[in-house]
Formats: sequence, C-alpha cells, structure tokens
Amino acid sequence: MGLMSGVIDPELGSDIVELGMAKSADVSDDGVITLEIALTTSGCPLRAQIQKDIRSRLTNLPGVTRVKINWGELSQDERAEAMAKARFNVSQNAPDTSIPSTTKVIMIASGKGGVGKSSITTNLAAALAENGHAVGVMDADIWGFSVPRMLGVDGELLSKGGKIQPLVRTIGTGRLEVVSMGFLVAQEDTALMWRGLMLNRAVQHFCQDVDWPADLDYLLIDMPPGTGDVQMGLAKMLPRAEMIIVTTPALNAQKVAARVADMGRKNYLRIVGVIENMSEFVAPDGSRHPIFGAGGGAQLAADVGAPMLGSVPIESAVSEGGDRGEPAALGDGPAAESLRAIATLIAEEYVPPVEMAGCSARMLDAAMAALDALDDHDVDTAAS
Repeated sequence: MGLMSGVIDPELGSDIVELGMAKSADVSDDGVITLEIALTTSGCPLRAQIQKDIRSRLTNLPGVTRVKINWGELSQDERAEAMAKARFNVSQNAPDTSIPSTTKVIMIASGKGGVGKSSITTNLAAALAENGHAVGVMDADIWGFSVPRMLGVDGELLSKGGKIQPLVRTIGTGRLEVVSMGFLVAQEDTALMWRGLMLNRAVQHFCQDVDWPADLDYLLIDMPPGTGDVQMGLAKMLPRAEMIIVTTPALNAQKVAARVADMGRKNYLRIVGVIENMSEFVAPDGSRHPIFGAGGGAQLAADVGAPMLGSVPIESAVSEGGDRGEPAALGDGPAAESLRAIATLIAEEYVPPVEMAGCSARMLDAAMAALDALDDHDVDTAAS
C-alpha cells in the first residue's frame, strides 16, 4: 500500500490510501497485482486519471506482469469520513493571503437572501470602528454588492506597489478599510454576469492582492447567501476564519441557515453565533410587534449548538441609514442599541482582538521588571 500513498484523488486532493479508498492489494506468484479500489461514486468521471496513476506506479516494478483493478464504491459513512479527511487536509494547507495573521476574520453568512446580512455586516463594522478598532470590510457578495452605499464609501480601487488599496473611512477613534466589486463597476445597478470560476478569482484577489494594513483588528466578510462556489472557496482559502449566521424569525429562513452552519463546520470554521434580524417591529410609540413570528433565531442557535448573539428589531432608521451611508449603529434607537450590544459582545467575549502587546510582550515586560527590581535590590544591599 505504501506505493499507493502517492496516488491523489484529483477531486479531493488527498491520497487514496489516507481517504480509505484503497481497500486491499494482492500479489500472485505470477506477478499479477490485484487491487480493490472504492470510489466516492461508481460513476466517478476521474476514475481514468486514478487508474492511470496507479498503473504508472506499479507496472514498472520488478516482477510485476499485470495490474488488475476491481472498482467499488465507498459506503455512505466511508464517503463522509473520506470527505472530512480531505477537507481537513485542505484546511491545513491553505494558500497564503495578504490578511495579517493577527486579524480576526469573521464571515457574516446567511442561508437565503433578504434577511439583512449586508445590513448586519456594515452596522457591526461601524460599531466596532466606533469603539476604536481597525476594521476591514470585504464585500464578497459579488452579485449583490451593497456595502459601499451602506457605509457611505465611494471611489475607485487603486493599486500601489502591485497591491489594491482599500477605501478608508474614519469612524470615531477607529476606521474602516473597504473593498467591494461596487468600486469596480460604473453603476450600482450594473448586472455582473460572472460564473463560478471568475467569481472565485475575484474573491481570491480580495484575499491575496489587497494591501490589508498590519494593524487590522477585524476583517468582516459579507458573504453571498447560501452555500455556493464563492462560500466554499472562501472557506478553503481562510480556514481559520469564524462565522456568524444571520437569520430571521421565519421558519424557512431558519432551516436554510442551518445548512450554512453545516457547510462552515465541514470546512472546520468555528460558528461564533447567531444573530436574529427583523426580530420584531418597533412602532413609534415604542410598542413591539413580532410580525415574522418569534423564536427562530434562538431555535437555530440551539440546533447548531452556537450562542444567540442578539436580536435586531425592524426599524426604519436601519434602512434609511443604509440608503444614506450612515449606519444605524452610529445613531439612536432600539436597533442601534441592539447592534452596538452585539458588537461589544463579539469584541469582549466571543472574538476578542489580538493584542499586539499581548502574551509574549507582557511576559518580556514582567521579566524585565523583575530584573530591574533585582538590580535595585543589589544596589541597595551594596550601599548598606
């Protein structure tokens, strides 16, 4: 089996022995090698490539007269285990990006469109920046880009030293660094008719070719809804990212959002928690009305085993602020309070920023202080 370890499944990217696809090998006295190989599916279109690789490794060995392969199919459990191993291997060999290693990457995801995912992304980014953080915002919702308008950031992405320069907006004592396809098209209502490969290449540029600053505390990624090519591509490219799932109280939104959590976990992403958007309507008199039902966010959090980060009510200030480029989180009202509370919870409890003057620096400072104290003690002793 040792020679078979170099045979890679072209689709999964791992060798067939590790994936459990090489079931057995037998060598007869007349030099015939008989192999039992189980594929992920019996109709695998890449079987010819696997067969070619096996034969090229074995047919030229001394004493080998023939290589015979009996094809089978992995069971459902074996296939799930093979896929998990392949995904883990991919997560350990992610490509290099220009995102600083100290930056906490948070994917804001949803199962379906229309739940306010982009609104949550931009408002959380604004609230984190207002609290003094340097926050990157990557608008990876390539077809439905809306981040530039919602954040009030306009302009053209320029290149310097071969790196794309994000557009910057200062908020409070922090700042936003924004990239979006919206900066690359003439009008916001321009249709972007790209297919999977081009879309993945676009988000790859945003990860690898943007001059993300070294002091970036957070990078919030506004993901496309669902579990398509872009989502899976980003999960593989950023295996140490974390995920927040946005849903509404409606049952159909909750069910499809659970699939996003499943996709994230299968790619070894940590699910930070769930945000329930449009939880209830707040009338001008302050009365609250759960017009889309109640409890969907809490049920989703329970189903995926993640905390409920908070609920954001329906309030006209949220949509009006997005239209004006002034995130509601920077203003007043029930929605603003909820959004700021969620941002604080994320920064202080669930995804705290990496402190540059952290572990190693503090240990060094403590050691130096101890040495200084020892020197002072020696001086005092000598003087006496």
